[in-house]
Amino acid sequence: MSVGLLKRVSDDLVEAMKARREMELSAIRMLKAEFQRARAEAGRSSDLSDDECVAVVQRLIKQRKEAAEQFAAAGAKDRAEAETNEAVFLERYLPRQLSEEELTRIVESAAAGVKAVGPRDMGRVMGAVMNEVKGRADGKRVKAAVQEYLESLVS
Repeated sequence: MSVGLLKRVSDDLVEAMKARREMELSAIRMLKAEFQRARAEAGRSSDLSDDECVAVVQRLIKQRKEAAEQFAAAGAKDRAEAETNEAVFLERYLPRQLSEEELTRIVESAAAGVKAVGPRDMGRVMGAVMNEVKGRADGKRVKAAVQEYLESLVS
């Protein structure tokens, strides 16, 4: 596992225990367990890379957000709020997110690199952009930015 992220998670766990912050404590324990599970699934005793750790955090955040939507739709506002709070807490373990301007520049560069001419090039541009952003932008944001840019090419 990434030594920096692992140490940060462990330090945060101790701090949450001392301060008796139950929500944070629960989220950090879950995160550590998911890191261990991902390492076991990879079938190795070595640590996870930074990219693998970020992927685990992103997956957990996505799960929390989806659960929050389902709870809200079912009328369980308190459960939805708890899931949303956990997702927001976990976001602190992600790298700094790209601004809209940075994302737009990356999309334009990737589209030029694959010689995109319109929306039918969505898959190629998305692949290039996702390789570039690696955890620094949500997939939905990237998709929206790529769609908007490719549609502007045919207008």
